[in-house]
Amino acid sequence: MASSLTKDSAELGYEKTFLGHPRGLATLFMTEMWERFSYYGMRALLVLYLVSGGVDAATGSQGGGLAMTAATATAIYSVYVSMVYLMAMPGGWFGDRVWGARKTVAIAASVIMLGHVSLAIPGQAMFFVGLALVAVGSGLLKANISTMVGHLYKGADDPRRDGGFTLFYIGINLGAFFAPLVIGTVGEKVNWHLGFALAAVGMGLGLAVFLAFGKTLNPKSSEVPNPLTAAERKAVITKVAVVAVLVAVFYGAVVAFGMYTLNWAMVPITLAGLIIPVAVLARIKRDKDLTSGEKSRVTGYIWFFVAAAIFWMIYDQGGSTLSLFADAKTSDTIFGLGFPATWYQSLNPLFVMALAPIFAWLWLWLARKNQEPNTIVKFAMGLVLVGASFFVFIVPMNMAGGGDKVSPMWLVSIYMIQTIGELCLSPVGLSVTTKMAPQKYASQMMGVWFLAVTAGDCTTGLLSIAGVDLNGTGIIAMQATLAVAAGFAIYMYRKKVQGLMGSVH
Repeated sequence: MASSLTKDSAELGYEKTFLGHPRGLATLFMTEMWERFSYYGMRALLVLYLVSGGVDAATGSQGGGLAMTAATATAIYSVYVSMVYLMAMPGGWFGDRVWGARKTVAIAASVIMLGHVSLAIPGQAMFFVGLALVAVGSGLLKANISTMVGHLYKGADDPRRDGGFTLFYIGINLGAFFAPLVIGTVGEKVNWHLGFALAAVGMGLGLAVFLAFGKTLNPKSSEVPNPLTAAERKAVITKVAVVAVLVAVFYGAVVAFGMYTLNWAMVPITLAGLIIPVAVLARIKRDKDLTSGEKSRVTGYIWFFVAAAIFWMIYDQGGSTLSLFADAKTSDTIFGLGFPATWYQSLNPLFVMALAPIFAWLWLWLARKNQEPNTIVKFAMGLVLVGASFFVFIVPMNMAGGGDKVSPMWLVSIYMIQTIGELCLSPVGLSVTTKMAPQKYASQMMGVWFLAVTAGDCTTGLLSIAGVDLNGTGIIAMQATLAVAAGFAIYMYRKKVQGLMGSVH
């Protein structure tokens, strides 16, 4: 593959570089791989660390955690993941209007590394400081590093562009695959904080690569595309200062009256994660500058947004509900070999790397036969599959009800079903977002797509905060039914949705 890519590149008049792509792709590939290594490694430990030492920890697991209940741990995990995706929108804004993509990524990577260092220091206060820093940094980086990949190519028609993003996507999944095997094992089996420290090392390596090989990047990545005017900068600083003062006064009063609990922090953040996506979509839909066709497409896009939010609500519990079940109620051996609970987090990226090429070939093969499912049908398939995975989950939950531990193959099958659903919905969602976006909001709509993840995870967070036991068969069955029903609904109304989409297919 490498030789053919290089040959094709030479024939097109491009310099022979990284697998026929600009050298900067190698820099961004390694940066993103190490960032994902740090992110998914820490995420694999997060819920298990929160419950460690408490009543919901697995029997015989190491102490040293925060001894929280499973419900609280799930709420914190859900809020954290939702904030990562919520911060992608202001992250893009900083890249476009304040620092430029390259500087924003460098600052973001530094913030992430500092966050992991904070997590490596024992103590609840440092834990939440670290979690906030990692969430903010990850959001800032996520929004800008993909933009920098695009800057490497000569416009949208560069024939290497799709291949470059494919290689970049491989870097994401490589980091996500190895992280639980390394960071997860050390954190779960040796020491939690040593695991978090390894995540800091991973991000440090990514930052070092980014800074050392920055010259390979397109100079365009250092530019600020639409810098703030002096008046705009002043207005932003004023608004931020006012909000900061109001928040400080409010929480100062709550603490002074002895009323503060963790929910005083989580509930406002979770509600914001639900309100902001709705407000953003409503603002776009009400924009008088949009044509009637664009408004119709935005209305159609809302169907996909709600469907995606339901999908991610279930899918992202792979790191919370399923992880807790793996820790406490699943055998820690498979075929006679040890299989730590954190290793399940490597299954999704493994399945993605294995199945994505097959799905790409399948869609092309069906397209040649004029039988490829359209976007609406693929979304319906994704929802039905993620719902089916939770229906399957009910079986091992009932088997473990008497205290017995179930085979790891149950969770392996659940993660595989969810990954197949992801491959039906996620790439298609990214594509349909770019196709249905009004011209005025071409860039911002990608941030709106990420907000679907925020909305889904915040729904899970609110359920946990409200005391709903997400590890019970009743709520699992309810979520499964919701996803399957949503899949059938979008399929049954596919003609209406297609009419709203206009010429987009």
